[in-house]
Amino acid sequence: MNQSTGVSIMQLPLDFECWDDVLALIRRAFASMDGIIDPPSSAHLLTVESLRDKARQETGFLAMKDGRIVGCVFVLERADDLYVGKLAVEPDFQGQGIGRRLMWAAENSARSRNKAAIELQMRIELTGNHAAFARLGFREAERTAHKGYDRPTSITMRKVLS
Repeated sequence: MNQSTGVSIMQLPLDFECWDDVLALIRRAFASMDGIIDPPSSAHLLTVESLRDKARQETGFLAMKDGRIVGCVFVLERADDLYVGKLAVEPDFQGQGIGRRLMWAAENSARSRNKAAIELQMRIELTGNHAAFARLGFREAERTAHKGYDRPTSITMRKVLS
């Protein structure tokens, strides 16, 4: 636990049942993108059941403060790397280093599995996120378009682990 924030990071337990809380957190954290990104965030398509399924295939980490979930991230193991998705921090807690600590958990998970890198995608419009991840050591790897779009809509960023 980090004494300065009182936030602990933990791997999602196998018997986890608070999926409504995680879904609500993700929706609140991603709400600021509404009307900014096109197409809309896939967070709108999540359900409690789809989150349960996600956790069966991926490793989840939670940021907890005073018994409350204030952040989450999921990592998917691939052949050479880990894919990081659905990084979310409660809006009132953003800017306090919680997202950075969740990303460290993802990196440590990659290292423990002998993966050479971690990768994530973010939307073209979210330039603040581009800069934040660049500060964490991520570099742009490619730009891709969602189905039906003739322009790039996402940036894939990759961090090679030492």
